[in-house]
Amino acid sequence: MISKRIIPCLDVRDGRVVKGKNFEGIQDVSDPVELARYYNETGADELVFYDITASVEGRGLFTDVLRRVASQIFIPLTVGGGINTVEDFDRVLKCGADKVSVNSGAIRNPDLIGQAARKYGNQCVVLSMDVKRVDGMFRIFAKGGREDTGIDAIEWAKRGEASGAGELVVNSIDTDGVKGGFDLEMLDAMAAAVQIPIIASGGAGKREDFAELFCHSGVDAGLAASIFHYKEVVITDLKRYLREQGVEMRL
Repeated sequence: MISKRIIPCLDVRDGRVVKGKNFEGIQDVSDPVELARYYNETGADELVFYDITASVEGRGLFTDVLRRVASQIFIPLTVGGGINTVEDFDRVLKCGADKVSVNSGAIRNPDLIGQAARKYGNQCVVLSMDVKRVDGMFRIFAKGGREDTGIDAIEWAKRGEASGAGELVVNSIDTDGVKGGFDLEMLDAMAAAVQIPIIASGGAGKREDFAELFCHSGVDAGLAASIFHYKEVVITDLKRYLREQGVEMRL
């Protein structure tokens, strides 16, 4: 049985880790380098680093902070924000990323997924999706959840897989920061549509939410931010709890 993964997420703006609710009300949390070091030491399986305003501000990802974060950890690092070209993949990988997450850049240029997969391998390309319910359907949003693209999220996931994405991060805007549990309905729909690993994001509030998440087949990892940042849930404790619940964990 393949171990499930627990992945904290650093949403970085102006060199600081921040967090909001439903993509709004952004508040300062901590220094990203300190948090990265903490997660490396407390059992995180991977770490995600998002420069959350790079796309909406139309600029490249801040690589100075990224280099300092990468220097502190010995677990896989996925990086996203302002990834619009294959050259952006190259720049981020040279700063220490193991995988590159693409979101708005792939919406603007869907060929980017295949171009990057051919150059760096499928395992390097993560398609990140910000999804919200609109008129009863799951819709893709761009620019940090600000812009409704009109794209059906399930079809977009299928296209991403067919183009060469090796993994999906599926973030529910409806449950983001609410701490009421993961969006299991949406995740079940995604898992039924694709074969590649799915990282569930948005809604974790307590350790039981992860146990419920991993009861659903097709979900390979749980990603969260504020409950880990504020030490409401400590990853080492969470993983021991999940193993007691029969979930395969790497301790």
